[in-house]
Amino acid sequence: MATVSKYLVFGPADTLRRMPEKLFNDIEPKYLYKYDSSDNGDQVHVAVYEEYEKQINSSVTLTCIIEFTGKQNRFELKKTGGRMGFRGSSLDEEKRTIDDEVTDFILDFSKRFGLTVQQEKEQETEESDS
Repeated sequence: MATVSKYLVFGPADTLRRMPEKLFNDIEPKYLYKYDSSDNGDQVHVAVYEEYEKQINSSVTLTCIIEFTGKQNRFELKKTGGRMGFRGSSLDEEKRTIDDEVTDFILDFSKRFGLTVQQEKEQETEESDS
């Protein structure tokens, strides 16, 4: 099970630069890596969040990649792990997942500071038989 969500956030460069640091302070990742480009000031942050579900004995991992280019922040959230299948109704559907928390942070921070958020949709390519 792997799902990918992509968001583009546009706004002033100073506000965009503060956004990843605020995210990591509010929701602390298990692992964090930061790369600063010496050429043009771009930054790449990679954070890994892990959430363990004791009830179903599985863990869900969220990898969050943030690319700051000065004009925009590009968020790529990849959720992996968990269990699928027929296990009855042991899952709590109202429980907030780490994916929901990070997405809510992106939308809330953007709304609070007047940034523009755009969600990228995955384009499915269909092979045509010629």
